[in-house]
Amino acid sequence: MLPAAGLAGVAAALVVPVDRPGVGWLLAGVGVAVAVFVADRRAREAGQPGPFTWVSGGWAFLTLALLAVGAVRASGWLFVLCVLGAVVTGSMAVVGKRTVNSVLYDMLAVPLEALRAIPWAGRGVGRFAARRDGVARRIALAVLAAAALVAVFVPLLASADAAFAAVVNAMVPDLSVDVLVRWCCVFAVVASLVAGACYFLAAPPETAPVNRPYRTKYGLEWTVPLVVLVLLFSVFVGVRLVVLFGGTGYVLRTSGLTSAEYARSGFWQLCAVTVLTLAIVAAALRWAPNVTKADRLRQRVLLGALSVLSLVLVGSALSRMWTYQEAYGFTVLRLLVEVCELWFGAVFVLVCASLVRLRSAWLPRAAIGTAAAALLVLAVLDPERLIADANLDRAAAGKPLDHRYLAGFSTDVVPVVSARLPEPLRTCVLRQVLDGDTPDGWPAWNASRSAARDVTLGSPAGCG
Repeated sequence: MLPAAGLAGVAAALVVPVDRPGVGWLLAGVGVAVAVFVADRRAREAGQPGPFTWVSGGWAFLTLALLAVGAVRASGWLFVLCVLGAVVTGSMAVVGKRTVNSVLYDMLAVPLEALRAIPWAGRGVGRFAARRDGVARRIALAVLAAAALVAVFVPLLASADAAFAAVVNAMVPDLSVDVLVRWCCVFAVVASLVAGACYFLAAPPETAPVNRPYRTKYGLEWTVPLVVLVLLFSVFVGVRLVVLFGGTGYVLRTSGLTSAEYARSGFWQLCAVTVLTLAIVAAALRWAPNVTKADRLRQRVLLGALSVLSLVLVGSALSRMWTYQEAYGFTVLRLLVEVCELWFGAVFVLVCASLVRLRSAWLPRAAIGTAAAALLVLAVLDPERLIADANLDRAAAGKPLDHRYLAGFSTDVVPVVSARLPEPLRTCVLRQVLDGDTPDGWPAWNASRSAARDVTLGSPAGCG
């Protein structure tokens, strides 16, 4: 574990661009994955199968795909979400089968175990340094000798050839105090994550039992509330159908609000209803009785009806948000809540699938997987470009355009702004988007920023 954690930490410190998305994040993720896998395999007896399965490979692929977004998209908020998602999916890859702990623990197992791995790694370092065969001393001497040779020969070769000097300057950053502090922080974080993963694999918690969890013996306390909720949702859906066929005029007459105000007044309430309903369905799947045939039929009918009606509520919430955006403009926050609402709909579809056999143990992990997949789809669709396109469509229809909001985006919006925004507004927005952009070293290379630097700007006249 010690060499794996050390090498992964050093590699990440050298390639991770902490202040921006870049290809270095993906390289660091690959290094961590290889270090954990190799360390675990070496720690096991020859031929003994490890805990990694095809499911673990799927989680690992999701993790690397999320980190790869940094090499394509320049949006900072999007990449932060991808990194957080990669932490969760990476933990799921290490955990493997469900543990006896909660799903929340499985999602954060590696960061949590990284704290417990610190004294474990310290004891390993102490035992390694105390070995009587002098291995630690020989390794230290070898490293020092290699460092001394590099320190002597690299400057000589760089001074002898200008091309080699350019390569060295491109690969070796300015060793300022800020850079050294950043390297130490990245090394500590990545080495701790590798150590935490190895610590978990060395002594994993017990896996979750196959038998069913404790359930209540009587179904009345579940049946009555679920029936009432189904009836309430049915009435709401019926009213929504009346509104749908009544059109905008019916909305204005009955509510006294404009269409946009009506949409805004109901979206967040519908989101809250969706979340609460999902919690109730999860609790029923976990604790409601399903021993007898009547219990199972009751669960399938009530929870199935509640899930289907909830899908209608999801559709109504999305319709309201779309109406509100068409009236007041498209933003990142509004797009994210729409994606969350779509994810809620996908979870309700998974709930309906789990009712076929009334086995829901796989449901939490499937929900996490769909969330990571939704984040990847959002990155592929290029959200900032979508928002810019939608706002420019509104402007083409005669509605106001907030060009200052567009200017606050990353270089992901450069292609659509260059193609659709007229001068001099085009140059004004592009100059603000590209303002402060500095050349990337190779670890921070990003396709979006690289392509944006080729854009030709017009005269700055009129950019007051």
